[in-house]
Formats: sequence, C-alpha cells, structure tokens
Amino acid sequence: MMDTQLTLDSMIKRTEQYFPKKEVISRTHSGVQKFTYSEIVGRMKRLGSALESLGVNKGDRVGTFAWNHHRHLEAYFAIPSVGAVLHTINIRLSKEHLIYIINHAEDKVLFIDEDLLPLIESIKDDLETVQAFVVMTDNETLPQSSLSPLYSYEELLKNAESSYEFTTEIDENDPAGLCYTSGTTGKPKGVLYTHRGIYLHSMALAFKDTVGLSESDVILPVVPMFHANAWGMPFVSTWLGTTQVFPGPGMTPKLIAEMIDEYKVTFSAGVPTIWLGLLQELEKGKYDTSNVRALLCGGSAAPKGMIQAFESKFGISFLHGYGMTETSPLVTVTRIKSTMENLSDDDRLEVLSKQGLVVPGIEIKAINENGEIKPDGVDMGELLIRGPWIADSYYKDDRNTEAFQDGWLHTGDVVTLDEEGIVKIVDRTKDLIKSGGEWISSVDLENALMAHESVFEACVVAVPDVKWQERPIACIVLKEGPEHQISKEDVLEFLKPQFAKWWLPDEVLFIDEIPKTSVGKFLKSKLREDVEKELAL
Repeated sequence: MMDTQLTLDSMIKRTEQYFPKKEVISRTHSGVQKFTYSEIVGRMKRLGSALESLGVNKGDRVGTFAWNHHRHLEAYFAIPSVGAVLHTINIRLSKEHLIYIINHAEDKVLFIDEDLLPLIESIKDDLETVQAFVVMTDNETLPQSSLSPLYSYEELLKNAESSYEFTTEIDENDPAGLCYTSGTTGKPKGVLYTHRGIYLHSMALAFKDTVGLSESDVILPVVPMFHANAWGMPFVSTWLGTTQVFPGPGMTPKLIAEMIDEYKVTFSAGVPTIWLGLLQELEKGKYDTSNVRALLCGGSAAPKGMIQAFESKFGISFLHGYGMTETSPLVTVTRIKSTMENLSDDDRLEVLSKQGLVVPGIEIKAINENGEIKPDGVDMGELLIRGPWIADSYYKDDRNTEAFQDGWLHTGDVVTLDEEGIVKIVDRTKDLIKSGGEWISSVDLENALMAHESVFEACVVAVPDVKWQERPIACIVLKEGPEHQISKEDVLEFLKPQFAKWWLPDEVLFIDEIPKTSVGKFLKSKLREDVEKELAL
C-alpha cells in the first residue's frame, strides 16, 4: 500500500479543491460575517505566512485565547500546517492555571480576542516564553494595551504573502495540537495530539453509526473551541465542506435558538447544561428547529427527561457521547442497533441515556478487583481505553503515569457494560458513594432527580457518616415560578419507587446555583465543601 501522510494541510487542500463555494458563518463582536471556504483557506495561507514572519518554527507552540469564530478556525489549520503546535487555552481557567499552562507549554505567540486582552494583561509579567501577542479584532486600530509587542491579526494577514503555500515537511506523527485538562484536582495536565490522531478521529466523526457528519450538514459548534478541540468538529467539518456556523462571544440559549432557526442548523454539540438552557428557551419561544437532525451531548450524563423532551416535543434526535481530553475526545456514541428497533419507549429511552457503543477504531474494557467485569449491566469497573487517537502520556509530565499502564488509558470512570456492549458511566471513581459497604451511583440519582418536572439541575455528593461511612446528599436548583416550589418530602417521594431505601439521600438542599467547572461540568469538590459547611460536618 502507498505510504501517504495523514496531515492537516492535506485536509484543507481537499476543502479548497472541492468546496470553495460553501460557507463559514461567523458571529463576532461587530455582527455576523460570511466567508466562502475559498476565502477561509486563503486567509489560512496568509496566516501561515504571518506566523513565519513572527518567527514561528516547526515544533513551536502557539496559543489561542479566543471564542468560537472564523479567525479561531483559521488558526486551527494554519498553525499545525506550518509545523507548529496549536495550543487552545481555556479562557475560564484561574489566573494561576493560565500562567502554569502557558509557561508549561512554552507558548511562543499568543492569539487573543480583544475582549479577553485584560485577562492576559493581568498575568503578562509572569509569562516566561511569549515573544509576541496578536489581537483578533474587527476594529481597524489596535486597542490600548500593556502587551508588547502587540500585532493586529487582520494587519498581519493584509501584509502577508498572498501566494504563500504550506510547504513545511510534516510527518503524520508530528504534534499538531495541545490541550490541557481543566485541572479540578491539582495542576492541569497537557495532552498532545498528532496530525495522524486528528485525521483518524475526523474520519470517525463522519461514520454514519457515530455522529455521521457530512457535506450537507450545517453545524453549530456550541462546545468551546478551547475545550478538547471543540470535540474535533472544526477539523472534520472543514475537511468535508460542511457549512459551519460559529456563535462567537457571549453565547446564550436564546442566541443558540435564534441561530438554529435563521441558518437552518442541522447538527450541534455541547454539554448537558447548554441543552437544558436551550430546552427552556425552545419551550417558551417560537423557533424553527425542523432542520435539526441531531444534538450531540457529552461532558456528563444527560437526564432522561431532557432527552425525551427534545425527541418528543421537537423531533430532535439526541445522541449521547463519551470522551475525555485524553481521547481527542470521541470514544462512544449512543445508537439504537437495528436489532433493537422493537424496544418499548421506556427501554429505548434507557438506552439513549447511556453513553453508547464504542466507535470503530477504539478498544475498551472495564476492570475491577476481580478482573474484567461481566457484561450484565450490573457489574461495575473502571473503563480502560486504547486506540490511534488516544493519548499514551501527559505532555512533559511524569507525575501521572498511573493513568497510562500496559498500553491502556485508565480513565477513572466507573462503568457497566450490558449484553449489547453499551457503556453506561456510573460515576467517577472518586464520586462513587460507599454506604455500609455498598456502592451508590450519584449519577443515577442525579438523572432521576432531573426528571422531576420542577427540577432544573441536581447534583448528589457524598458526606462522611459515622455509621455508614458515607451518605448521599442531594442539591437541587428548582425551575422558576411558584408552581415549582417543592419540598424535601416531595423529592424523596418521587425517588422512592426508583431506588432501594438505602440509596435515598439523607438530606435535600435547595440552592440557587450548582458550582461548575470551566467547561460546564458540576464541580463536585466545591459543592461537597459547601454542603459540609451547610450541615456543619
């Protein structure tokens, strides 16, 4: 067979050749702009020329600190295509973590959205390797800033070589991207992605039995481009010539609903908190969602009630997915097999609420103290993963070698596998509740609670107990309105038919907001501290 290289520059060559008229729609601070792929690829090449003029060489890390828009998309391809490494920086990290990851990555250049300049200005004196700052703005003049040297993105492109072509010798195993975990426990950990890994991951996203992205789709990537490469959506969409609609800064459920309506969006991807907000907006407004074929949900488990509402009220298929920063991230997607089409509505919903089947190209297994678990939907064990787009180590980090053993990534996620091979995330190993020697899944309790018509969000954490070792406490955010004012007794009565008595929470706390991580997941460590203070434990 021919030894051809799987690299990102070859992906944009295909886009330029076959889909020059297709569009990228980008919302920025000044409004919505539209570009053809021919224009976008031309801008990517100019950016490649500009990067070289800034002294960026093969292997250098280049950071982006930006929202979802066309300039960020251009950086996604231009930076790896000159042989450098795209480092997408989470804009919601603490200053301490921002300083750490920029210095740890040894970023040479930072691309920054104008409204985010103050964050970088506040830490500039602690940045050890950055030699240039580039502001991404629609304004023709540079903003006042303490960053130096500061360049205008558009001016760099205007002065770049118009005939520039990507000619750097790139091997498919060269690094192309770098993301850091959100660091909820300890310092963030870096994950380095290769050209080959991104290329193969993009192929997997196009499989009909996974996400099934195609040229005919209109995709709205709600998941941030600074989080696990927006789940790979910008890469595959550009490669396939898919129309991309970027929501830009200040995204809200109302804005998402409006863009779905106006641009006839067919597919979108985001975390459960985003879809809960969108569902509320759709229920109170009038939006055309008839073009949406599916929503992909990841990051944490989605409540059954939300899945059912999207499917029954709006006719939108709801795809559950699972992945991590370490896995590029796609590992599983929920699909109803052809042999399962006769399932009852309740059984079908049960399947859709799980994390799904492993995608082609990836291997998984789950182990506990007895070895590999039984595929009975009951036996629980830690999920292990391996495959061509799975990390085999953390970047410049020998502190966390326990995550990579014997060629497998040990995820820390506890799962069950049923007889169909469908994965269900039961909990994180650190979030399982051990009460009286038996395990309680906080995720199962949370999903049940969020099926209550008056519950907006729910999170269950463990607190110490003298007799039972640990006991579950439920923290609930209620929906707005007097009709949703319920009591602890109402909640427990709702749960009783669904769980054994010893699973029921010892206490139900009604709170205004559940603390979340920088990517919208429940921050259980902080909530646990708050609960222990509230209960004076």
